[in-house]
Amino acid sequence: MRQKVIWFLVAAVGALAWAVLALARGEHVSAAWILFAALASYAIGYRFYARFITYRVLRVDDTRATPAELKNNGIDFHPTDRRVLFGHHFAAIAGAGPLVGPVLAAQWGYLPSTLWIIIGVIFAGAVQDLVVLFFSMRRSGRSLGQMARDEIGPVGGVAALVGALSIMVILLAVLALVVVNALAGSPWGTFSIAMTIPIALFMGFYLRYFRFGKVMEVSVIGAVLLVLAVVSGRWVAESGWGAAAFTWSPETLVLALVGYGFVASVLPVWMLLAPRDYLSAFMKIGVIALLAVGILATLPDLRTEAFTSFAWEGNGPVVAGALFPFVFITIACGALSGFHALVASGTTPKLVEKESQIRVIGYGGMLAESFVAVMALIAACIIDPGLYYAMNMPAATLGPNLESASQAIANLGFTITPEQLSAAAADVGESTLLSRTGGAPTLAVGISEILAGIIGSKAFWYHFAVMFEALFILTTVDAGTRIGRFMLQDTIGNVWKKFGDVSWKPGLYLSSAVIVGAWGYFLWAGVKDPLGGINQLFPLFGISNQLLAAIALIVCTTLLIKTGRARYAWVTIIPLVWDVAVTLTASWQKVFSSDPKIGFFAQRDLYQDALDAGKTSLGSAKNVDEMEQVVLNSTVDGVLAAFFALLVIVILVDAVRVWIISLRRREVDTTEDPYVESELYAPSGLITTAEERRKMKALS
Repeated sequence: MRQKVIWFLVAAVGALAWAVLALARGEHVSAAWILFAALASYAIGYRFYARFITYRVLRVDDTRATPAELKNNGIDFHPTDRRVLFGHHFAAIAGAGPLVGPVLAAQWGYLPSTLWIIIGVIFAGAVQDLVVLFFSMRRSGRSLGQMARDEIGPVGGVAALVGALSIMVILLAVLALVVVNALAGSPWGTFSIAMTIPIALFMGFYLRYFRFGKVMEVSVIGAVLLVLAVVSGRWVAESGWGAAAFTWSPETLVLALVGYGFVASVLPVWMLLAPRDYLSAFMKIGVIALLAVGILATLPDLRTEAFTSFAWEGNGPVVAGALFPFVFITIACGALSGFHALVASGTTPKLVEKESQIRVIGYGGMLAESFVAVMALIAACIIDPGLYYAMNMPAATLGPNLESASQAIANLGFTITPEQLSAAAADVGESTLLSRTGGAPTLAVGISEILAGIIGSKAFWYHFAVMFEALFILTTVDAGTRIGRFMLQDTIGNVWKKFGDVSWKPGLYLSSAVIVGAWGYFLWAGVKDPLGGINQLFPLFGISNQLLAAIALIVCTTLLIKTGRARYAWVTIIPLVWDVAVTLTASWQKVFSSDPKIGFFAQRDLYQDALDAGKTSLGSAKNVDEMEQVVLNSTVDGVLAAFFALLVIVILVDAVRVWIISLRRREVDTTEDPYVESELYAPSGLITTAEERRKMKALS
């Protein structure tokens, strides 16, 4: 009875919050209502829907040994404490998407973004992560592409392998580009990020050789060292030697990231990757929790409309295109992200101790990332709309000075004076905030607005937030590189078995070098792009990410049908239908639209025609070389968008053929590993229950 009352109250709070958000028009709406709607919805989704999928649909079995137990090699396979693994998984999936996407999507209004983030994660994103993690774990941690090859067949399977690997490269390049933009010229952030590497190495060795199993002990030590790194970063940045040593150019950061990505992908997972991600998760969760407390303490009003005119007219200055389909690809991570399927079939399934833990790691980890997206949306929606557009509009549109920027914003129907623009920059310790595109600086301003209302200055919190965002994203880059290495080894392993052995060192080093070289190329091109790499690559990032989600949901549906779970296939078919409709529509517009602000090829033709007419500059491109760079980048983006969409269509058609054959046969056809009884025992959730403690005590 007590539980029923509690869940009734949770549902009532959620219903009230949703009613306020949906019905309030022309009046002040507190950001706290978004917070309440999210938390109540997450709680209900995790308690009921996640439990239904875990135990009724997937039928997890804790008596069954996982790949981490059976194949423990100390490099990629290693039974990992579920708290550490939750931190690693959350840190690996929570990259640029939940920070940048919601900030950019705020131009359409707070309501569509809120609806997609919360409803999308409960019924699509978290479901995908949970189901992919389960099926990969049952198949020795196979990658998404390899599972597609095994289950769908050679045509759709090869298309999935090629598509997943190609998309992975684009995703890593965009994630790394956001890190470069955040750290370039920031010695504080660069120093603090660099210090997380030796701290993580210390934690890895400490936990493995000195105090085995003492997770809470090493967590406290790591958290203290992390805080010291952040605090001392400001002192280092203000010193002469520190500013000289850690003020890096974008090009230097690119080389450093490529080198780090290679090393992180070949070292044993316990040494650097898992402890660093676990350490990063402390800061991620801590800052997001602090933001939530700050919102409840200051109760800021949402200054963005529920729906803006840009949602219907499609002429927004931040992201070109109408609400449908572009809000659903702009906000990818946080609602539904194909990249997560690569993590859930990459590092994580090789580290799970017990099958029941996938509920908190897969579904719970995605809910945590969605909450990050909610916080980012709130941060963008509480700042002055004029400042929001001044920070996110292209420099060519704003003009050369504060006066021209103020006039450009006035043309949109918003008012902000040159004096207000100057004061806003001074408040956060910057010389200017004009055209700080990419979403991350806007989020930093929003965070400073909230937290400065509790303690400290806006300048401190702004620079802290910039460093936080870089740390947030970088953990995805190192884990993603390792996952890309797994995928490449799986792919080549189909024709050269030895190369597919993840313990074979030559294959390990060669595949890692190929992956970092591939995303390093696109990262370098993004840094050099005259239109701003993030503006060019983020639309492709969103489309690619959601097309990858379609591949993941196709594979999940295929496995549900082939393993005798066809009656429950609707849990993945429903989000699959929606995702395919959204992403193929967006792909069509990005390829065939005649509007240069939307279509890649239309943009290419605009600059090529200008070159043919003898012009030496156009828009943000100030010379012929930069114009030619735009032509090349737009062409590559358009070709890739069309190629990825075509691959998804091929995979879907081939998968439907397999579904029909399997349903007609009515036979269970599985490629999962044979059952082996487990010799390990571990709790299921983050918090150990009384019954679990008694059992652990009896076993010890």
